[in-house]
Amino acid sequence: MFGTIIYVSILLVNAMAVLSEDRFLARIGWTSARPQSNINPGFQAYDQPAFNPEVGVKTKMIDLISAVRTLLRIPLIVVNIIVILYELILGG
Repeated sequence: MFGTIIYVSILLVNAMAVLSEDRFLARIGWTSARPQSNINPGFQAYDQPAFNPEVGVKTKMIDLISAVRTLLRIPLIVVNIIVILYELILGG
């Protein structure tokens, strides 16, 4: 049971890491490019909040995919090698 959850989570993270932003995500409108704002982020207006709590689910998913592709690239390679070696040696 616990091993199945680990395998499924590794497969889902692998699926997010493999998605190509140019080929797939841009076609469905899920790119991480943000429209340029006229306001300099260092000098925000007093009435403009720095954190927008009303960010949509789509924006959060785009940020999650971008973060997985950026931050988990090297650790995911290591985890995949460990899982492959485990499967080859122990046949788990």
